[in-house]
Amino acid sequence: MSYDETSTMRVRFKIEPRPYDANIENGQLRRSGDDILRLLGRRRCFVVTTARVRQLWGSTLARSLASAGLPADFLMMPDGERFKTLATVDALAEQMVRAGADRDTLVITLGGGVAGDVGGLLASLYMRGVPLIQIPTTLLAQVDAAVGGKTGVNLRSGKNLLGTFHQPRLVIIDPELLSSLPEREFRAGLYESVKCGVIGDRRLFNIFEKHAGEIRKNNKLLLRVIAASVKLKAAVVNADEREGGLRRVLNFGHTLGHAFEAETGYKKLLHGEAVAWGMIAATRIAEQLRMLSSKEAARIIQTTLRVGPLPPVRVSPKKIVRRLLSDKKSRAGEVHFVLPTRIGEVEVVAGVPDDIVLRAVHELRVLSQ
Repeated sequence: MSYDETSTMRVRFKIEPRPYDANIENGQLRRSGDDILRLLGRRRCFVVTTARVRQLWGSTLARSLASAGLPADFLMMPDGERFKTLATVDALAEQMVRAGADRDTLVITLGGGVAGDVGGLLASLYMRGVPLIQIPTTLLAQVDAAVGGKTGVNLRSGKNLLGTFHQPRLVIIDPELLSSLPEREFRAGLYESVKCGVIGDRRLFNIFEKHAGEIRKNNKLLLRVIAASVKLKAAVVNADEREGGLRRVLNFGHTLGHAFEAETGYKKLLHGEAVAWGMIAATRIAEQLRMLSSKEAARIIQTTLRVGPLPPVRVSPKKIVRRLLSDKKSRAGEVHFVLPTRIGEVEVVAGVPDDIVLRAVHELRVLSQ
C-alpha cells in the first residue's frame, strides 16, 4: 500500500498480464472521469447501476465523465440479491447491443456487491470481454466484492454458481459514498472486514475488538479498516488469483453463510450478516475439533457480535448440511471449511463430521433467540 501527494491510498493487485490499483480516497468519485481518461483513453462508457444508487450518486459520476469528455449511458438493473441472475445479465447485454456498444466499450459498475457482480460478469462476457471499472458504493463491496476479479450470478440451487474471473482495470473506493448507507448495510460490510482480521491481520482484528462501535464516526479509523481489508485481499489474490489454494481462506464464514442465504431465500439476511453467522459457526466447529482454543474462539465470537445486532438465523440444521454439498466450494462431494487455528491464521479442512456441523448450526439458533 502506498500514498501519493494527494493522499490517495493505493493497493496494488499484481495480476498478470494487467496489474491494477484499488484507489482509496474521500471525494474520489468527483475526479473519477479524469482518472479513467488517463488510464484508458477516450471511450464510450456504460454504467451498470440501480435506481436508488443512480439517484444518490449517478449525477456526480455523470458530471465527472462528461467533464473528461467520456460519453456515458446508464444501464439500470433491479435492486436486490434475487435479481443477481443470468436473466439480468441478458437484459443488460441487450441494452448494450441496441445502444451500439462495441469491443472498445468500457463497463463501469456503480453500486453494491450485486451490481458489481452482475456488471462484472456482463463485462467479461460482452463480445468475449471488455474493460471493467468498479466503483463500489457499499462498505461490503469496497472491502470485498469489488476487488479481486470474481464475478457471478446465483442459481436457484445456490449462490454464485455461475461466474468468471474478470479483473477490473481500476477500483475506485470513495468512503464518502458510504454516507448514505443505512446502518444495517454498513454493519454488513464491517463483518467482512472482521473476516480479514481473523484470517490474516491481527492488528485489524484488534481494531474491531477495541473500537467496533467507533468506526463509522471516525473517518481515519474507517480508512484504516478499508485499506487494511483491501490490502489483505490483495496479498491473497496476488498469490492465488483463481482460488487454486491460498485464496480459499477468503471463504471463512462463506461456506455456511451462503447456505444460510439460500435456505432463507435471500430475503432474511444481508450477505455480510450471513457471513457473520457463518464465521461464528466455523469458529465453534474449530473449537469442537480442538483446532482453536476456547479463549480465542470466545474472542472471535464476541468481537463479531460486538459489531452490532444480527438478525435471528432460523434454519433447519439438517437442511443446511444438505445444501453444503451443492456449494461450489465442495470438492469431490466433500465439503471444505475454512477454520481458524488462532486469530490471524486459518486452515482449509475437509471431512468435518456432520454431527459437529449440525451442533454448530443448532447453537446459532439458540444464540440468536
